[in-house]
Amino acid sequence: MIQRPHTPLLDTVNVPADMKRLSHAELRQLADELRTEMIDAVSTTGGHLGAGLGVIELTVALHYVFNTPDDRLIWDVGHQAYPHKILTGRRDRIRTLRQGGGLSGFTKRAESEYDPFGAAHSSTSISAALGFAIANKLQGKPGKAIAVIGDGAMSAGMAYEAMNNAAQAGNRLVVILNDNDMSIAPPVGALSAYLARLLSSRSFLGLREAVKQLARRALPKPLHDAARRAEEYARGMAQGGGTLFEELGFYYVGPIDGHNLEHLLPVLENVRDASEGPILVHVVTQKGKGYGPAEAAADKYHGVVKFDVVSGAQAKSTPKAPNYQNVFGDALVEEANRDASIVSITAAMPSGTGVDRFEKAFPERTFDVGIAEQHAVTFAAGLAAQGMRPFCAIYSTFLQRAYDQVVHDVAIQNLPVRFGIDRAGLVGADGCTHAGAFDVTYLATLPNFVVMAASDEAELADMVHTMALHDAGPIAVRYPRGEGTGVAIPAVRTQLEIGKGRLVREGKTVAILSLGTRLGDALKAADELENKGLSTSVADMRFAKPLDHDLIRKLAITHEVLVTVEEGATGGFGAHVLTWLSDEGLTDAGLKVRTLRLPDLFQDHDTPAKQMADAGLDAPAIVVAVLEALRHNSVGLVESVRA
Repeated sequence: MIQRPHTPLLDTVNVPADMKRLSHAELRQLADELRTEMIDAVSTTGGHLGAGLGVIELTVALHYVFNTPDDRLIWDVGHQAYPHKILTGRRDRIRTLRQGGGLSGFTKRAESEYDPFGAAHSSTSISAALGFAIANKLQGKPGKAIAVIGDGAMSAGMAYEAMNNAAQAGNRLVVILNDNDMSIAPPVGALSAYLARLLSSRSFLGLREAVKQLARRALPKPLHDAARRAEEYARGMAQGGGTLFEELGFYYVGPIDGHNLEHLLPVLENVRDASEGPILVHVVTQKGKGYGPAEAAADKYHGVVKFDVVSGAQAKSTPKAPNYQNVFGDALVEEANRDASIVSITAAMPSGTGVDRFEKAFPERTFDVGIAEQHAVTFAAGLAAQGMRPFCAIYSTFLQRAYDQVVHDVAIQNLPVRFGIDRAGLVGADGCTHAGAFDVTYLATLPNFVVMAASDEAELADMVHTMALHDAGPIAVRYPRGEGTGVAIPAVRTQLEIGKGRLVREGKTVAILSLGTRLGDALKAADELENKGLSTSVADMRFAKPLDHDLIRKLAITHEVLVTVEEGATGGFGAHVLTWLSDEGLTDAGLKVRTLRLPDLFQDHDTPAKQMADAGLDAPAIVVAVLEALRHNSVGLVESVRA
């Protein structure tokens, strides 16, 4: 039997209402037990660890002070929400995190009434909270909206756009700035806590509002404005920051120690009861707080696999092949050694995209712009327009945030920006919020674009080389999360001919056109079909745009069935092939065409193999599609393949 942590106080808390009977002193014990429970749970499931440990006390304080779920608590990004899940009726399922049928690793509306807004991408919380606050105001409903946003997410312009429009929400909106890098201003101990308590108190806010009204009525406007600015700057000097937030219409409180409940609770209670607003509370926390290994190496314990609680050792398996992101980074370094005009750009994900390898070799040619994908793309466009060769490496789902810039600033101007699209396709435990399902669809529809997909790590290296030499317009390569196939990467790179695929296996009856890393399953399906007497060709198409019309025509004319396979949504590679076949009249002679792609839904988190099977993109599913197309779909034959 698995030994669970001893948590007698936490055992009495199922939902936040159960916390209300506890004293302030008991909350310290509750927080300690919550931290222990979270460490134990994540040690068995893997997931995000450091961020959640950093907000244990803040989570306890927020649910204790505010009336959730009537008061709407919105976590930005959501990877720090595991403690929140434990306190909101989901503790019994916390060890199913990120597993098939289990809890999401992020906040999710369908999962709990305590998750009013789903998250996983950053910098959305203030906008969403403002929506909740204004809706309550217009509908005459009580309740506040509390946005918890990390300082990393504050690097995105969307957060400031929301704050600039927040004044109408009044005291219904509270923003908690979780400053977990101490990148804005450190707390200054007891004096800081005292000032935060004083300046958020009802008496001070009431006096401040009365003085403001008096000054507004009794003083000439220039003197009134000068007095207001003097008060704001005086508080800014005393507290160590906040003038920017004041200019955006927020009443700033802080910084305060986010791990000291004696400091947190009275400030949050004052903020809850304040008539002044909107209010921003600046809370300083430490990632990994309370767990030695995570405190010592916050980067390594941001996201973890299963680990030993005592030692902190993570149960990482020995990789059989390099990760695609590292292949991309190494290949880019090789190209930059040859070409001084190559620069790399990433949006706060240097290690996630392999750009960290480039940065070590060429720090002056590496630009991490923070969580600002829109800026990253237009910045790359400006570099390209001035003769540089920029590589913009961004996750597929994050690039969606910059689609207007891709269209307007890159494609319309036909600028040779090179896009490395990481996490293309399904991503297992991270679920639908990080699954790169749409990049082929949203890029291949654009004039001037070249869109490639690597079938293995050797092809990815060749595609990076091809991109480096391509100056005719924008070009992108998509590659998946995780390890490659284990093929050797040739020492000498090959420049691929734009728009040309390769015939990997030649047959007579069935043609499988694969885009990207579905090639391995396409070849397995071909073996199974050959065993059933169906001669099968397999093509690695390489390019979603431009298509290899000559190869498609040849296969369409000489085969009975043509099946496209891609790890992308409807409207992508298969749709482009089908459209071209129709335009050419090649479907009129009885050619049976099937397009296999991701289903028209957002797939939940699961193992990669299970996700692929559910999507109908593994080898058995390809075989079934071919048999059904040939009308060889007797129940026994099809079911034997599925089994």
